Amino acid sequence: QVQLVESGGGLVQTGGSLSVACAASKSTFNVMGWYRQAPGKEREFVAGISESGKTSYATSVKGRFTISRDNAKNTVYLQMTSLKPADTAVYYCNLGIFSNERYIPTSIWGQGTQVTVPS
Repeated sequence: QVQLVESGGGLVQTGGSLSVACAASKSTFNVMGWYRQAPGKEREFVAGISESGKTSYATSVKGRFTISRDNAKNTVYLQMTSLKPADTAVYYCNLGIFSNERYIPTSIWGQGTQVTVPS
């Protein structure tokens, strides 16, 4: 089974930028995506990208976050800009599918990486 390992989280000030990465243990042609979970809230979709580069974003991050992938490195990236305290969460990588333009997660998740934007 594919394993996912996130990296790159940290603390950044409001308005700053941060990138996180997710490396898969072996080649995958799946759609890959990012979710996040803030304290006391449900896990929510952030962005997804297909093997061919088709992307989808949550409304709350559209225009601020960019998802990309390097298939040769089995890695997906999330570039986050104009960060806000509301973006504070644990960010999780996932393998998924696109169905009717909607990202559908599978049960394969990374361990998560913390992103903190102090208020």
